[in-house]
Amino acid sequence: MTYTVDIINKAFVNDAGIATAVIRNLGLTLSNGEFVTLLGPSGAGKSTLLNLIAGLDNDFEGEIRLSKPDGKTARVSLMFQEPRLMPWLSICENVMLVCDGSTSQRRSSALHWLSLVGLSGAEYQYPAQLSGGMLKRAALARAFACEPDILLMDEPFSSLDIPAADSLRQLLSELWQKRRTTVVYVTHDITEALTLSDRILLLSSHPMQVLEDVRLTSQRPRNPLENELLALAERFKQSLADPA
Repeated sequence: MTYTVDIINKAFVNDAGIATAVIRNLGLTLSNGEFVTLLGPSGAGKSTLLNLIAGLDNDFEGEIRLSKPDGKTARVSLMFQEPRLMPWLSICENVMLVCDGSTSQRRSSALHWLSLVGLSGAEYQYPAQLSGGMLKRAALARAFACEPDILLMDEPFSSLDIPAADSLRQLLSELWQKRRTTVVYVTHDITEALTLSDRILLLSSHPMQVLEDVRLTSQRPRNPLENELLALAERFKQSLADPA
């Protein structure tokens, strides 16, 4: 099963009525269960692309096809840079918002996912009572709790300190390997991309296009100093120095 994204043109218009192309002639095929990272410079248009795939922005030329073999549209979940939890709801209630079934079924599912991300004992606390790392864990639980076919992640751990971010990357990898949903992950951090991905798309900016589609062959856990990964890092650095 595959999903396809074909963006012919995505532009923003400023107050003077001048249109600036952000994404142009970008084609992407996503296979079921793969972890794809969009690696490009800040401001390239990566978050814009996620919004298009999520259906939050329909003002573009092109087509996005997310149909499954049964004809139903793939369920999409989006984890933002900020946790975006409802402050008036407990952590459990926040996760319950995306779960299906009766109240008891939704609560059971929410508690299950909160346990998997290490938040047992904090289920009925409110967002203001939790640390930044715990809020990210809650957001990660919510992202998986709706059982998405496609999980979009927009630099979800960028605001954390290095130990907390590393811990959450490891947790994400473990959850993904159990659930095997299709992940599209945005970052401009080469090491993060090398650690998590099956496949990395090197992106240009202004307008954003795919410079290279790289499939990683080394097995997890990976050593970012492997020759293959070092070569990828060099190609990414070159793409920033000499964009397409």
